[in-house]
Amino acid sequence: MATKELGSDAITNGIRVRVSPHFVPESSDPTGGRWNFAYHVTIINEGPEPVTLRRRHWTIVDGDGDRHEVDGEGVIGQQPSLQPGERFEYQSFTPLMTHWGTMEGAFTFERSDHTAFDARVERFFLVSPEPKRRK
Repeated sequence: MATKELGSDAITNGIRVRVSPHFVPESSDPTGGRWNFAYHVTIINEGPEPVTLRRRHWTIVDGDGDRHEVDGEGVIGQQPSLQPGERFEYQSFTPLMTHWGTMEGAFTFERSDHTAFDARVERFFLVSPEPKRRK
């Protein structure tokens, strides 16, 4: 699969979230059972009002079906505010115990009137090259 096919793109309440993942071979150890994946997130406020990203939620599922939930405030230590037309980009990573898996989730945004909503992060795929088979 091409990298573009592995990523995701979704719009919820005027907030577009795009994710582009890639395998990081230089920090992975497949023989030791560890595959590292980076993902680049672009958040664009395509809506009519300012919003602030308050929380994140990730569901990470590895190739064995093991599920890991991650919740926390903001992203990479920030709670960015976005005016209409503005964007915020960041990169992060996740390790897996298998050579492939998926991630999906949501970002909780707050409007200026203090109401909140979740913007979907559609499922994206974390895929490394097929591991070499032992003979």
